[in-house]
Amino acid sequence: MEEQVFGDGGFTAQAASGNGKRVGAVQKDCCRADFTHHSFKRCYRKKALGPAEKRELVGYAREYFGMSLRQACAIFCLSTSVFYYRAKRKDDTEVIEQLSKLAELHRTWGFWMMYHRLRNLQYMWNHKRVYRIYTAMRLNLRNKRKKRLAARVKAPLICPIGPNITWSLDFMHDTLASGKTIRTLNVIDDFSREALSITVDTSLPAQRVIRELEKLLEWRGKPEKIRSDNGPEFIAESVRSWCEQHSIQWEFIQPGKPTQNSLIERFNRTFRQDVLDSYIFDSLPDIRNTQMPGHGCTKMKDPILPWGS
Repeated sequence: MEEQVFGDGGFTAQAASGNGKRVGAVQKDCCRADFTHHSFKRCYRKKALGPAEKRELVGYAREYFGMSLRQACAIFCLSTSVFYYRAKRKDDTEVIEQLSKLAELHRTWGFWMMYHRLRNLQYMWNHKRVYRIYTAMRLNLRNKRKKRLAARVKAPLICPIGPNITWSLDFMHDTLASGKTIRTLNVIDDFSREALSITVDTSLPAQRVIRELEKLLEWRGKPEKIRSDNGPEFIAESVRSWCEQHSIQWEFIQPGKPTQNSLIERFNRTFRQDVLDSYIFDSLPDIRNTQMPGHGCTKMKDPILPWGS
């Protein structure tokens, strides 16, 4: 089989053996990049300029080289009609009004909820146009609402004259050896500084807090008052209903004032130094069965820990 070589290095199509058809096996790669061009390994073309960039180049050539408009447009392959064209953006006032109304009525809605509602209202705007206006109005930013709390009155930290008058509650966080986060719910009696319970688990929602307090009431009796911070587990509606049911006063400290609950904070420091920072725990049973230094054989049982027993 012979091949004819042209002067530019091309090849003719080769005759296929057996079927009599000509197959352009060499010609099919004629559109690929020439990797040996200018002694570079690869030859890539830059991205083509758009009309906006070409307008700037035409203006530059006219200003600094004194070219006419037709000459400059011919050099940069730009039509004069395209050079004079200016985009006419549609009036977006109606879209802005409708998005503003939806944002006021439905504060938790995102873009697609608003877009589908506009479609149901027979506004056939393109989703790209609506999203452009949606982002320009900065509606895509997360609306961080400040947690509204009832007015917290500063109450003096008075030492009770006997046990079971005031309890203090607080949460603590720590991690296991595997990196898993755990939480502890600490409950102490303000009179004797006795740790009534230390509940350890990965999650302690409001219902779990109520369940642990119910167990404490069966063992210890009902207190007159419970003091805590403004955590979401403590300000839950279920906790408030539980307090009303048992005639227990729940006293909240002022936000950002942990010193108003300093008794439980002092216990947390001891618990952090002597237990959480002194040992590495592999699992929840390990930390629940840890002996508290200086307290005999007392262990952090789940859910109740009578430290004074």
